[in-house]
Amino acid sequence: MTRTPPTTVTRDRLWRWRRNPLRRHSDIVEGWVVLATWFLALLGAALGGWAAAHSVDSTLTARRAEVRAVSAVLTDGAAKTSPAGSGYDDGRVWATARWTGPDGKVHMDRTKVLPGAPAGTQVTVWTDRTGRAVPAPASAAEAMLQTVLTGALVAQVTGTTVWAGGWLVRNGLVRRRLAEWDEEWKRVGPEWRNFSGGRG
Repeated sequence: MTRTPPTTVTRDRLWRWRRNPLRRHSDIVEGWVVLATWFLALLGAALGGWAAAHSVDSTLTARRAEVRAVSAVLTDGAAKTSPAGSGYDDGRVWATARWTGPDGKVHMDRTKVLPGAPAGTQVTVWTDRTGRAVPAPASAAEAMLQTVLTGALVAQVTGTTVWAGGWLVRNGLVRRRLAEWDEEWKRVGPEWRNFSGGRG
């Protein structure tokens, strides 16, 4: 028994765009939905990723502009070893430092320094415009990495969300088409069976 080769319709992915007796209006709509879904998914991913990356970059740039590095002096010696269980710490320890803010006032706060640093050691402290100690801003490399990762993540989520929405719409169209075929078969089926039986 020879196998019937697949028809042109089943092999041709563009059959919905070509005139043929099997094509219905719902097939044309489905074709446009698929095309629009891919276009919007790619466009949404690109725009969403760019917007997120731009937002992160602007935020990090603004923060770097709001803080400044000042020279401070340790008021007491730092511990010689990092406390146990410090997790992801870089090996530095906390110590108290003193510095003069832009308003001329003397400030004191804790900052991270190398273990064993003696009192009087010059260290760098990052402060805001009021002279209060703040965490160091992200370096250029860290800012670039954070910007790229955020943009890539948002692009993926945006594209996936749009694609999922299009997939749901297409599934609805498929279910509707199957229901239409079922209704038509209910009408045509008895006649087809009568016709086939009559030939015997």
